[in-house]
Amino acid sequence: MNYSENTPYIKELANLSNSGNHIVPEMYPLHDVKRGLRDINGNGVVAGLTEVSCIKAKDKDADGNTIPCKGELYYRGINIKEIVKGFVEEERLGFEETIYLLLFSKLPDEKELIDFREQLSNYRSLPPSFVRDMILKAPGKDLMNILSRCVLALYTYDENPDDISVDNVVRQCLQLISELPMIAVYAYHSFQHYHNNNSLFIHYPKKELTIAENILYMLREDGQFTPLEAKLLDLALVLHAEHGGGNNSTFTTHVVTSSGTDTYSAISAALGSLKGPRHGGANIKVVQMFDDMKSSIDTKNEQEIKDYLGRLLDKQAFDKAGLIYGMGHAVYSLSDPRADVLRVYAEQLSKEKGMEEEFKLYKFVEENAPGIIADKRKIYKGVSTNVDFYSGMVYKMLNLPYELFTPIFAVARIVGWSAHRIEEIQNAGKIIRPAYINVKEKTEYTPLSKR
Repeated sequence: MNYSENTPYIKELANLSNSGNHIVPEMYPLHDVKRGLRDINGNGVVAGLTEVSCIKAKDKDADGNTIPCKGELYYRGINIKEIVKGFVEEERLGFEETIYLLLFSKLPDEKELIDFREQLSNYRSLPPSFVRDMILKAPGKDLMNILSRCVLALYTYDENPDDISVDNVVRQCLQLISELPMIAVYAYHSFQHYHNNNSLFIHYPKKELTIAENILYMLREDGQFTPLEAKLLDLALVLHAEHGGGNNSTFTTHVVTSSGTDTYSAISAALGSLKGPRHGGANIKVVQMFDDMKSSIDTKNEQEIKDYLGRLLDKQAFDKAGLIYGMGHAVYSLSDPRADVLRVYAEQLSKEKGMEEEFKLYKFVEENAPGIIADKRKIYKGVSTNVDFYSGMVYKMLNLPYELFTPIFAVARIVGWSAHRIEEIQNAGKIIRPAYINVKEKTEYTPLSKR
């Protein structure tokens, strides 16, 4: 049997399923349903409380009216820009410090940070034969599925997997945070070897390297990278580590955790959510959009660029989705603080890589797309670049393959998932169970002989 084939019978069943669906968009306001847990203005419905992070995109004017403001992001009450400024000015990498802050609600002192890095390094290994049996023997084309499968498999190697006490969950989360970069890189090498016939090599992580440095070391055959490359990848990990409890994958973590299940199941579910192109795959689309632009028009001609952006919105270019990828955000309107930070360092890396012209193209699109969107869509509340706009460019300059874009996002965001899982365990007590309104009319049962 071909298990991947959609037979005529399956298609017939699918048509039957479609014909039985009578729910239309007009029914949602009729029943006062907050579709997608959003109100009529697109704001998220408040579903919980958190101390992990805070997103600010609105303020009050003198009359008490809500108005958009420049975006701000806080980790445990500390502005993300101040966190970045702190470790950059001290010329060190900051992801490990950020992990400590998000998980334990305080900045580590020097000794605490040294001890914490050592603990993460000690956890940076996989069970015997795990790479061979779980990654190399079952290669896959989608690395996010491999990550999810491997995380679930690690359950079987844990002698205390179902204990959801805080100390045990902290231990499990720290292990997964340390192991996920290895799984992601090794899954990519497996994919390249078995599906693209490239040579296979496996570098074991080095104890003295940070998470960002080890990713670059394990990914590259010669293991070489520059300090600026490590700095940019580390920065991207910091900026992607957490973004409020309401984003899809983090909310998934809360929902699954509230059922009382194990850490591996909760993180695997979050990975499945992040895999979705509406959530974790946007920076890939940004890079692909720019590749299409460069192959379609003369990017030295400013008017041609503007016309191309207009065709994107008119569904006449690239994937015909009607979107300029990397522009706009569900929460931010005037600016995304993560994009503000990343832009500065992306420009630095573009000079090291000899890609200044590429950066200028991104900058031109950033400056002109909001006006074109406002004109085409009649949206005047403000549209700005989001973090995906520049993270895609940074990953490309780091020679990260497309297949690793979303897994690298997961390597960062597992920190936020872990913090929210711990918080849910500490403060919950009830399973998260939203309500759905049934709109199907009641009908009588018909005996089989009379159908």
